[in-house]
Amino acid sequence: MGGPLSIGAGAFTEAMSCFATGVAVVTVRDDRDDIGSTATSLTSVSADPPIVMLAVVESSYLTEVIDRQGRFAVNVLGAGQKAIAGRFAAEGRPSARLLLAREAHHRGDHSGALLLDAAPAVLECAVLRRMADPESTGDHVVYFASVEAVGGADAPGPPGPPLLRYGGRYRSPQ
Repeated sequence: MGGPLSIGAGAFTEAMSCFATGVAVVTVRDDRDDIGSTATSLTSVSADPPIVMLAVVESSYLTEVIDRQGRFAVNVLGAGQKAIAGRFAAEGRPSARLLLAREAHHRGDHSGALLLDAAPAVLECAVLRRMADPESTGDHVVYFASVEAVGGADAPGPPGPPLLRYGGRYRSPQ
């Protein structure tokens, strides 16, 4: 057998697009403004204690603000919230407050970040550990964070279908 194969970023991205993942908007209250970004690199690590893992591009402003604040919020998106995901994924986007101007939202008690009232689930998190090493995290920073509070839409019954990222597009389960 030979050594590790060298693959291009495009081939890797295409292969990973076959793996469906949930979509969330991560928000952080900055001293100057509110910021946020669409995220698909989020996973539950532990239920007891509740811990999540979030990966963010190392060169992003979101990384800088999470590092400074040490807390963030996760707004898990439902199938009807594709437009919100798109707004928070756009290059050169304005502040999170402006992006949510037409959406009902409030500030989290624990994170101070913006929380969507209609999100199926929201998590307020405090950073426990930050990992950034080109050999193990590539061009991303990986955060392990304790979940200090959870909430979500107050609609009765189970939440509606989730918003998924699959094949390079936002989709609803069928």
